[in-house]
Amino acid sequence: MKKVLLLFGGNSSEHQVSCKSAKSILENIDYSKYEVTAVGITKQNEWYQYIDSIHHITHSEWHHGKVKKIENIIEFVKSFDVVFPMLHGINGEDGKIQSMLELFHIPYVGCNPKISSIAMDKHYLKIILSHFGIPVTPFLLYDKNQSWKNIESILSYPMIIKPCNGGSSIGISKANDRKELKQGIKKALQYDKKILLEPFLQMRELECAVLQKKDRWVVSPIGEIKSEHDFYDFEAKYVDETSKAELVTNLPNEVTQKITEIVNQVCYHLELLGLSRIDFFYLPDTNRIYVNEINNIPGFTTISMYPKLLTNDKFTYQDLITTLIENAHY
Repeated sequence: MKKVLLLFGGNSSEHQVSCKSAKSILENIDYSKYEVTAVGITKQNEWYQYIDSIHHITHSEWHHGKVKKIENIIEFVKSFDVVFPMLHGINGEDGKIQSMLELFHIPYVGCNPKISSIAMDKHYLKIILSHFGIPVTPFLLYDKNQSWKNIESILSYPMIIKPCNGGSSIGISKANDRKELKQGIKKALQYDKKILLEPFLQMRELECAVLQKKDRWVVSPIGEIKSEHDFYDFEAKYVDETSKAELVTNLPNEVTQKITEIVNQVCYHLELLGLSRIDFFYLPDTNRIYVNEINNIPGFTTISMYPKLLTNDKFTYQDLITTLIENAHY
């Protein structure tokens, strides 16, 4: 029986989202195949073996429950056969934890450090995708020495302001004028020192999940984000119950084919491993398609888009977890 270490929490603005993903995995993993240990990382980077009820794991004070502090982290981690880092955001999704695991030859689930760091940084990701001829939205990296007039000469309002390194739409805002642009940049700087500016597009938000199965990639059907908000911000994702993610049934065939083609290009050129969710903007008026971003540790609750796109009556959420663990690498 394989010994699996599930990591959750972390020093990230997505700490609580990670806890929710970990809870779903613990409730559905195949315990006949795996001996599972959950370890939570606090926002202060302290590691605790979690031995409390699964239901308490999503509480903000989970580390004050039944836990055991881990003093020698490296020796502890080396005692497991596979590590499943369900850590969203910085220090978990950006290649740092993956680098540590590779250094000690510990098999883990997900992309390698190089691709993790590229996918996490929206600026570098756009540069690399553009190099391979993969379409991305127009963008501008914010520079405090650049005049407002110069920014406005390159991008017109409304604009989207987002931290380069982050997820779950945390720190993202929309600006309709210079005043809101300044406010949005100030807000984004709370989460990252690199800020990306993009035009606000009238588009449909589409997503595609990919899963590594041995030496091939399984590409999911296309999903779509439906929200009453201007864009799919944090409130829309996790608070507003009217927001939803569903399979697409009304895309033109050529658009579906093009998105599938782009997904395969991304998998090939970026050498993705394990799991990823590739997000797209589709502009119906012009039929243009852009890659928005790549999430290499996407939300993983039973109702998150990534599992929803890949699971069905023949391939369950538990099967998905098993496949990821069996494809662990270092």
